[in-house]
Amino acid sequence: MSTPADFGQPGLPPMRGSMRGLMAVEIKQVRIGWRSRLRVKLLRTFFKPMVSRMSKASPERLVAMQTRAAAGLKNNYSGLPARYGVLGGVPGPMIGDLADRNRLAILYLHGGAFVFPASPNLQVELIGRLCKDLDAVGFMPDYRLIPQHPWPAALDDCEGAYRGLLNLGFAPERIVVIGESAGGNLVLCLLQRIRKAGLSMPACAVPISAVTDLARTHAPPARGFNAKREALIPTGFAYRMTQWYVHGQDASNPEISPLFADYAGFPPLHFLVGEEEFLLDDTLLAAERAREAGVETQLDVWPVLPHAFPVFESMFSEAPQARQDMVAFIRRHVSRRNDSSNVTPLRA
Repeated sequence: MSTPADFGQPGLPPMRGSMRGLMAVEIKQVRIGWRSRLRVKLLRTFFKPMVSRMSKASPERLVAMQTRAAAGLKNNYSGLPARYGVLGGVPGPMIGDLADRNRLAILYLHGGAFVFPASPNLQVELIGRLCKDLDAVGFMPDYRLIPQHPWPAALDDCEGAYRGLLNLGFAPERIVVIGESAGGNLVLCLLQRIRKAGLSMPACAVPISAVTDLARTHAPPARGFNAKREALIPTGFAYRMTQWYVHGQDASNPEISPLFADYAGFPPLHFLVGEEEFLLDDTLLAAERAREAGVETQLDVWPVLPHAFPVFESMFSEAPQARQDMVAFIRRHVSRRNDSSNVTPLRA
């Protein structure tokens, strides 16, 4: 059974490798099987060094990698039709029939360090599963990537996609925004854009393993404590991608580093992160700031599993449970917004 983390509750053991120190944060009580533990070790041993080498690639080489990473989009995910289309002036994979305005709409902002596109076998698979679980339609903006397009290009595209859903006729209380890693950053930055523009907020949002502080590589403290435990992100890679994305701007800008945002007025947030992540404290601090601003906040800190693990369902047998946790959170908050707005209930 999942128990959301509770800040400051006495009697809970402090989390190893976290800036929480004396402030206790509960780890999700879930058994991680030996196969998953072995796969994390293999990622740390073989995949992480490969990512480190990618950080030294030329921009031309990265463009070739981007093209290969995006190849293979299927026409069906979890039994739902899929195609590549344009919404709000932004292209990207579409799941289901976006002409059906009565369904829930999932806006999924993919990760990839702002440099890699969505993988048809990872992020697009996940949004397909979520759309199946929630009887929803989905759109994943294929936002512009670094090094060709630094901030704010990606965020501008995500805002365009959200406006596109509204212009199609989706009620905001039937829109959910989800994103992992760099996409988690974009989720929190998009909510700022929505508020600034005076648009209605989505029903809720789910940042997964979000990077929230791009103003410094050395901190918050988990980046040091978890540098070796982290299974996917090498420090050098994170530094170079940050430099390309920020491109000389003030990285303390809340639309670049949403840790420093004003969270007042945000919709309910469900944060997910792994205990051993390089970006652990990015999530913990952001969740804390959201709660301080009065935002309804659920925080699930998972043991053992790596950065952005919900996209790796084919690798980790525990990941479907995280997806079901997200589904339950979304159902709860979409139903609540529906009750107050007199719109068609979410289908079971």
